[in-house]
Amino acid sequence: MIKTLHGRIRGRTIELDEDLEASDGQEVIVQVKIVPAPSRKAGEGLLRTEGALADDTEWDAIMEEIHRARKLERRPQVPDLGIP
Repeated sequence: MIKTLHGRIRGRTIELDEDLEASDGQEVIVQVKIVPAPSRKAGEGLLRTEGALADDTEWDAIMEEIHRARKLERRPQVPDLGIP
């Protein structure tokens, strides 16, 4: 049986993400492929999505509705007590 599993190195132990379904003490041959860490810089995810909704008219309507809602006066009105 050949099975590919993912895991993490913890010292000299490889912690697998799922059960290998082999009996305790079973001899195995292990081939390890190091997965490179992604090179993520601050804001990189936002830059990858830049312009994704540029031509979406439905999204434009949603954003316009949000803009109008934020412009509404939400502070309670002070009643005019007639005092000069």
